[in-house]
Amino acid sequence: MIFLTALTIAFSGSMMPGPLLTYTIKQSLNNGPYAGFIIIVGHAILEIIIIALIFMGFDIILQSNSAQISIGIIGGLSLIYMGSDMIFNSLKKKIKIELDNNKSSGRNMLLSGIVISAANPYFFIWWAIIGLGFLLQAYKAFGAAGVFVFYIGHIAADFIWYGLISIIVGTTRKFIKETLYRIVIIVLGCFLIFFGGSFLYKAIIILI
Repeated sequence: MIFLTALTIAFSGSMMPGPLLTYTIKQSLNNGPYAGFIIIVGHAILEIIIIALIFMGFDIILQSNSAQISIGIIGGLSLIYMGSDMIFNSLKKKIKIELDNNKSSGRNMLLSGIVISAANPYFFIWWAIIGLGFLLQAYKAFGAAGVFVFYIGHIAADFIWYGLISIIVGTTRKFIKETLYRIVIIVLGCFLIFFGGSFLYKAIIILI
């Protein structure tokens, strides 16, 4: 029951468009069908850290206005930079579809999965408020084992959804022409700028 609850709740969040999905599509086009799985490993690592922090009592800090403002500003600027870089490189024709993977790109994608997740203030707010409630229920019912099962159910949804997107996009990339690829990257870059701008805007609203 805990597993299914975690799976269902996680699907409701992971299927919503956001910066992580945007980045997954971009990297799947560039690195192939396994990119999404690598990115979500980074995302899952950050979630382990967040769960540990919550049980250490840091959920109060994560809910604070100062934390939301800091994460919103830093995360917003980071996403705007990434989106602008994607657009600039596409317009300058500095990027192309790479059909070969390498270890370096794998490490970069894993770290980016952590960074992009951390750049999203709603990620922390969700865990500090909604996730906390489910974690406490799981802990009261089955102790540490319940928390572990909840976590497995939660990340299973991420791996299923982002893995599916990655496989679909990654296996069809060889049919995409370079010009169309650059247009897609520009559009994805615009989405990242939009998400970054929304994070900044909401951080400023809290600040004032």
